Amino acid sequence: MKLLDMLNRELQALDVQNLRRSRRTIDTPCSPRVQIDGRPMLAFCSNDYLGLAAHPAIIAALHDGAARYGAGSGASHLISGHSRAHALLEERLANFAAPHLESARALYFSTGYMANLAVLTALTDRDSALFSESLNHASLIDGARLSRAAVQIYPHGDIDALGRMLAASTAKTKLVVTDSVFSMDGEIAPLPELLALCEQHGAWLMVDDAHGFGVLGAHGRGVLEHFDLRSPYLIYMGTLGKAAGVSGAFVAAHETVIEWLVQRARSYIYTTAAPPALAHALLTSLDIIEGADGAARRLHLQALTGQFKNALHLQSWQRIESDTPIQPVVIGRNDDTLRIAAALYAQGLWVPAIRPPTVPAGTARLRVTLSAAHTANDVVRLSAALNQLEQVPEMEA
Repeated sequence: MKLLDMLNRELQALDVQNLRRSRRTIDTPCSPRVQIDGRPMLAFCSNDYLGLAAHPAIIAALHDGAARYGAGSGASHLISGHSRAHALLEERLANFAAPHLESARALYFSTGYMANLAVLTALTDRDSALFSESLNHASLIDGARLSRAAVQIYPHGDIDALGRMLAASTAKTKLVVTDSVFSMDGEIAPLPELLALCEQHGAWLMVDDAHGFGVLGAHGRGVLEHFDLRSPYLIYMGTLGKAAGVSGAFVAAHETVIEWLVQRARSYIYTTAAPPALAHALLTSLDIIEGADGAARRLHLQALTGQFKNALHLQSWQRIESDTPIQPVVIGRNDDTLRIAAALYAQGLWVPAIRPPTVPAGTARLRVTLSAAHTANDVVRLSAALNQLEQVPEMEA
């Protein structure tokens, strides 16, 4: 069959370029210590930054939520799928965001991908201009493409270039969108400067805080708390399947913005609501994040991050400077990166090899992600292995 033959040729081309992705099946809960096909592994690849995915209190809350609300929602939010659990979670998330947003309201989505599509497609049209950071997540790129707005991509972290773009735009609606913590670099966006530009030019600033919510800020409220930002121009998206340990995402903004999303966001309107039990469990996640346990976990995570940075002594590879739990080690070529990842795996260390198109060609890397569930000894083991492997000749690694 010609169609299948064409796909097989494309798959073979991925193999030649060392770009085919594969899955590993885990038999245990999300944790630094997992089992794959009966083999114990020490994992440095999840986004469970606070180690909450298998927290006993959250598991118990999920059980309780299923007992109260059942297994599924049965319909979209605007039909009959919006439960009391969803409503309580949105109220709680609005309170989280309230110090940074005027008249804050929150809207819960099934995924961060859907939340990003919702904002970018509902708030812009053909008469709008959308300004997107060059290193934005794929969901933001796809949302920009679907928005019908005139899209301009500004260079990574280039405030001056963005300022010139905004000044030249005559669009009736302007929206700047950026990741807060860039997922493959671990770098934090210059949000104070971005917000000042948006306020100057009357533009929305949408911040995707997928990797900052729960981790950054004194109370884990994310990058807005980290920078102490306050503005009616802000639209904030946080995910709940990473540091919060469960599933879903939310958008927080002025109540008028959220009401508009309820009326116009297709990825919210035309999908079955997430199971209410997840929303119920997330209430316990938020208790932990803003409580003493969450504060202790963030302190431990910061200590592990500093330890890892200080323990690496790289000569030919490059650790991208980052103060977040995302600690990338750039190796360069796809084959070399896969070889090192395989050598680590043989030692029982699971670190993913990230290749194009996720990152630019020639910058293939190991994406090390740390969790509060890791120990100092775990970091010693990984850093020692990396330091050693960098010194091993190519044929021996």
